[in-house]
Amino acid sequence: MHLSTIVWDPQREILVIPFINWPLLWYSLFFALGFILGFYIFKNIIKRYLLKTENLSLFESTLKKRTNFVADKVFVYVLVATIVGARLGHILFYENAFDYFAHPIRIFKTWEGGLASHGAALAIAAAIIYLGYFLKKKGFAISWLKILDLIAAPVALAGAFIRIGNFFNQEILGKASSSFFAIIFVHPMDGSLATPRHPVQLYEAICYFFTFLLLLNLTFKPKYLYETKGKLIGLFFILVFGSRFLIEFLKEEQSIVWQSNFLAMGQLLSIPLILIGLFLFFKNRIYKSSYSS
Repeated sequence: MHLSTIVWDPQREILVIPFINWPLLWYSLFFALGFILGFYIFKNIIKRYLLKTENLSLFESTLKKRTNFVADKVFVYVLVATIVGARLGHILFYENAFDYFAHPIRIFKTWEGGLASHGAALAIAAAIIYLGYFLKKKGFAISWLKILDLIAAPVALAGAFIRIGNFFNQEILGKASSSFFAIIFVHPMDGSLATPRHPVQLYEAICYFFTFLLLLNLTFKPKYLYETKGKLIGLFFILVFGSRFLIEFLKEEQSIVWQSNFLAMGQLLSIPLILIGLFLFFKNRIYKSSYSS
């Protein structure tokens, strides 16, 4: 062990709210920060999109009203889908689902840990597909695929904040490491030994943050903002779940329903999402080559 190894053992609780005796957790704070910042970023993105596609520049009040309507709907749908999808994904892919169904109250105890990003991704996609048809009926000329494009950057930012929350929670542990940047988690949530480990939560947070910066930059370029569909969310899937696939090699296996010396559950679930991302990003070229042949 290096003398410079960081010992990490923060309190999971920031404070306990008086009178109701409810703990405010660092994880909850970062989760909320990610979604709040993401909401305001998306609001700016959708405003620019509507300004260009609906020619509302002369009607500021109308633009504001329609922007708020879309932003509020997307925020609620994404938030609910994230929590429900991530929780169900964790139960189905990482735990013994029969234990939860035998004691359904455990499903709601998200503060005990157990949210899976792959489940969240699938649930968000399903929610946005439904929302796209709802908005179309309300007179908005925006498809569900374009909505997914426009939320790509904010969701990547939220993912980075959530991983920082995991770091404070001492969960999603990396494998033992003798590297100089290894960290000792004194009280891991899963009860593992306090040994120097890869801080994989921070590795993912950094990857997601740089993905956010790249996607945000591309989002405001005309080609990606309104000229194409699927490229931004495709790139999101490639970068987020591609980095997740690689970082999984440094993680302890979290699933009790899948044990393999070849691929971890997180890698197995990432592969189809990476393939979907590649298809979405390159679909125009695929269609052109198929037509030309």
